[in-house]
Amino acid sequence: MKPSSLPLWARRSALALAVVAGLAACGSKAPKPADLGPNVPVLPVRQAWHSSIPALKNASIAPQVVGQNLVLAAADGTVVSLDGATGREQWRSQVGKALQTGVGSDGSHAAVVTVANDLVVLGQGGTLWSKPLSAASYTAPLVAGGRVFVLTADRHLTAYDAQDGTQLWTLQRDGEPLVLRQQGVLAAHGNTLLAGLSGRLVALNPDNGVVLWEAPLATPRGTNDVERLVDLVGPYARNNDVVCARAFQASVGCVDVGQARLMWTAQAKGSVGIGSNSEQVFGAESNGTVQAWSRRDGAKQWSTERLQLRQLTAPLALGRSVVVGDSTGLVHLLSKDDGSPLNRLSTDSSGIAVAPVVVADTLVVVTRNGGVYGFRPD
Repeated sequence: MKPSSLPLWARRSALALAVVAGLAACGSKAPKPADLGPNVPVLPVRQAWHSSIPALKNASIAPQVVGQNLVLAAADGTVVSLDGATGREQWRSQVGKALQTGVGSDGSHAAVVTVANDLVVLGQGGTLWSKPLSAASYTAPLVAGGRVFVLTADRHLTAYDAQDGTQLWTLQRDGEPLVLRQQGVLAAHGNTLLAGLSGRLVALNPDNGVVLWEAPLATPRGTNDVERLVDLVGPYARNNDVVCARAFQASVGCVDVGQARLMWTAQAKGSVGIGSNSEQVFGAESNGTVQAWSRRDGAKQWSTERLQLRQLTAPLALGRSVVVGDSTGLVHLLSKDDGSPLNRLSTDSSGIAVAPVVVADTLVVVTRNGGVYGFRPD
């Protein structure tokens, strides 16, 4: 099918994918990252367990932490729940179709979206129901409060009843002509639904989809559609009432959700989400520079170029460290105080697929080939 014969949302998402891929592939001979030198384990960490799922490939899939468990999905439609403390499999389901994105779960239901644009909701016994969507979705569904919320590439936000799939409401927002083929922001905060829509963090009533307030993290600017692309990208970070997120290649910022107030924004040129603790926000720029800002006012605290050109994941703030994975399969633990190296962990060579997570006091990373690794302090 030619691009001109595709529906508008498909042309938009396909173009965005081509633009991002093109930017990443510029130049016939990409410069190589600097040698890291010997690993000096200032913070001793050991591998506690290892599990595996089928490959993630290019699907937009992130693990979902649910209590002490981890729910994961693979590109072939496999959905698995693991015990975070031991890595033991709790249950496994098979959608039967290749997946585009996932996984969202509340512990009772797990939701994914197939490459055929079907929303599929599973229980531990298998598929409960499925619904065709109006467009592709690259953001994992949110399962919360007995509902499933889905953000699609045509900028529709829709709520379904988790039990039977009844559509409860839908909101359509106009936006820029391009969309990103990667995880966005869709989250619950108390009785408020939060969604990233065209550079804005939008708060909604989850019962009816009514917009309560908006906070602009970035404003589209520039002379062409690529320059104006400022979608919010996941993962976001939350500490109490403060939610922080990144606008694609434009800025990072924090919002006081309790007061419906934008706290600050700072210019930043990154394409993956951010992490934070109670005092700092951490981000990896597109060139691999890792930096930290004050969570209170956005003042830059430090940056390190040690990991440049390594195609880093979004960071995870964990204790005294900031954890990022790279495209070679290495996991880097950096000091939250100055970005200095604390340790370096190895997985397989397929590359870390998504931002690391912590579950049951265990650091968990997932590789492109489906390796699932659990690490703990030694």
